[in-house]
This record gives sequence, C-alpha cells and structure tokens, in this order.
Amino acid sequence: MLVESPPKQSAEPIPAAESPKRHDLRAAGLLVSVVILLLVCVASIAVGAKAIPVADVWDGLSHNTGTGNDVIIRDVRVPRTLLGLVVGAALGLSGAVMQALTRNPLAEPGLLGVNAGAAAAVVSAISFLGVTSLTGYVWFAFAGAAVVSAAVYVLGGSRSATPVRLALVGTAATAALYGYINAVQLLDSAALDRLRFWTVGSLASAETGTVTKVVPFVAVGAVLSLLIARPLNAMEMGDDTARSLGARPNRTRVLAMLAVTLLCGAATAACGPIIFVGLMIPHVVRAVTGTDMRWILPYAAVLAPVLLLGADVVGRIAARPSELQVGIVTALIGGPVFIHLVRRKRMAQL
Repeated sequence: MLVESPPKQSAEPIPAAESPKRHDLRAAGLLVSVVILLLVCVASIAVGAKAIPVADVWDGLSHNTGTGNDVIIRDVRVPRTLLGLVVGAALGLSGAVMQALTRNPLAEPGLLGVNAGAAAAVVSAISFLGVTSLTGYVWFAFAGAAVVSAAVYVLGGSRSATPVRLALVGTAATAALYGYINAVQLLDSAALDRLRFWTVGSLASAETGTVTKVVPFVAVGAVLSLLIARPLNAMEMGDDTARSLGARPNRTRVLAMLAVTLLCGAATAACGPIIFVGLMIPHVVRAVTGTDMRWILPYAAVLAPVLLLGADVVGRIAARPSELQVGIVTALIGGPVFIHLVRRKRMAQL
C-alpha cells in the first residue's frame, strides 16, 4: 500500500487568501492616503506662525529672491516638512512593528520607554561629553533605544508578558528616565538652553542637513520592517505555527528590534521624543486593512506623517504669533485615544 508523503513545508509563510476586490480597495485606500499626505505637506509649507500669502509661497518655492518670506519658505518650512515626513514614517512603522512583535495593542515607542531611552542617552552625550552634532549623538540615541527596549521587554516578562504589564513597565521606565533628563538639565544650564524644546518633541529646528543625516537610518529601518512583514503575520499565530509555516521567530525578533532601534533612534535624535503617533496610527490602519502586516506597514508609513505634520500645523496656528511644539499637540490628541483603547472591552480582558 502506498503512503502519500506529507507536502513539503514552504520556506516562506503562506500569505492569507485575499480577494481581488479587497486587494483593489486596499490599494485604492493607500492611493487616497498618499493624496492626503501631499495635501498636508502643502499645508505645512503654506501655513505657519507667520501668515504668508499663497502667491508668495509659490514664488518662494519657484524663485529664490532672497526676501524674508522666501527664507522662511525655503530654509524653515520646507526642511521642517521633509523632517516631519521622515520622522512620521519612522514612528508609524516602529509602532506597527512593536505591536505585531509583542502582540500588544498598547505597544508604542513612547509608551514602552524606547524614545525616553534614546532621549536620555542623547542628553547624557550633550551634557557630559560635549557632543553637539546630530552625527555625533545619533549613535547614543540608538544605544539608548536598544538598551531600554530590551530592558522593558525582559522586565515585562519576555514572551509571557501581557500588554498591560509591558505598558506599566514602559511607563515606569519612561518616568524614571524623564526624571533623569530633567535633573541633568537643571544641573547644566547650557544643556537646558539647548534641549528645552527638543525634549518635548519639536520640528522647529529642522534643517536640510538634519534630514539628510537621518534619512539613511530611517531608510534601512523601513526596509527591514517591510522585509519581515510576512514572518510577523505568521508570528501572530504563535511561534510553533510560525515555524511550521517556514518563519524563524528568533531571527524575526532580532530584525524587528533592530528596525525599531534604527527608526526610533533616528527620529528621537532628529527632533526629540514624540509620543502616541506610533500608538494611534496602527489602530487606525487596522480598521481599514485588517491584520495583514504587508498592508499595515505601508499605510502606517503614509498616515503617520499625516498625523505628525497635521499636528505641527495645528500647533503653529493655535498659538500665533508663537507656536506649540508638535510633541505637545500629539500628547493632547493621544492621551484620550490611549484612555479609550485601555477602556475598550477587548483591552479590559488582556
């Protein structure tokens, strides 16, 4: 009697079946998201603490006449918008990857202490070592993000950690690190002057050089995130199922943490710790795309800059002729969203 041999396991996780109609709807939604992002970028360049006529904005972009308005458009608002694009994409991707990796809907670089770890390392480098350039302290940001993310994961229970426990450990770590940051700033008046806007999260000091220095790190982190989308889908069903589908959970975790470290470290070094963007956007995206990380990640990379740049524009308008830092605006928006997520029936059972 012939015995049929079992089918050979695929080397790649098997993608979930997707109807052509659903695929087309997701693609159309992504295209709409890109259009919305372009409109927000236009608003970020055209709207600011100083009111500039639309005609002058266009002239500033097309002809560099050296007037005051041209300087504001070319040297302030354009770099600020580009930095918001890069940092927003980094925060959205890192939040989506962290939530999938930990299977924790509350995971977010700001809530789990990753941004605070990067910020504490940067503050230490600036105050104690005299590092003043982004090229110098970005490496400290990477180290701080990596150490704190690993510590929170271990203290939260590693693989047996619950979402609420990870959130509590991350909140405690964030509070302790910000206490340290504030103490350093109070003891070093020079550091306080340099960091008082940076520590609340700001795009105001953006320069073209800042963008060019940050882009390579964010690009590598983004590529890593997209490459592990399929294994992250498989890991949603548990390590054993993921292995049976051909995924390697341990390698995926290492690559995911490397991606998060690059994304969060670069974003924090560039404009300070900005919280809640990585928490809110993946939840919004999943309502449209479902749980497939192959769609969640591109959507998050597009919609997170929409939120960040939109919050930045609101901050410029709300306090004219001054402005609110974007980190304050995202905190004001994200606080109620976080409370809503915790109070949801599904979250209460975790």
